[in-house]
Amino acid sequence: MTRQVPTDQEVHTTSLKVRFYELDPYDHVNHTNYFSYFETARIEYLTEMGWGLDVMKRAGSQLVVVEISARFLAAARYGEELTIHTWIEDVGRVRSVWHQLMQRGDEVVAELDVTAAFTDLGGRPRRIPTEFPGPRRSSEG
Repeated sequence: MTRQVPTDQEVHTTSLKVRFYELDPYDHVNHTNYFSYFETARIEYLTEMGWGLDVMKRAGSQLVVVEISARFLAAARYGEELTIHTWIEDVGRVRSVWHQLMQRGDEVVAELDVTAAFTDLGGRPRRIPTEFPGPRRSSEG
């Protein structure tokens, strides 16, 4: 079941237009490009929150994707405007869980669940700073 954009928490919205070179031989967006779209939206959200990749790198930390699950519901085509809604669903000691919903108008095109670990630049797990945004409901690491 497709989730709805929450109204009770911060949601970031990114818009983009499908480019011709992102299409597959069937004239719709190749599935691998959806991951780039979602990544772009997450990076824009982090930057807007003051946690851009450059900021985290200077602080000696990074977010590393450890699990990802996608669901494709409709084909996107050349020239279409897509909107990606991104929000953080849960923040634990080391991991954060994100959800993203891609729409064309009111139609859901794809959705993505991402689990990311906060690490140092060498890849060792690091506690997520308390200033990092998102709901802290989880007791996991």
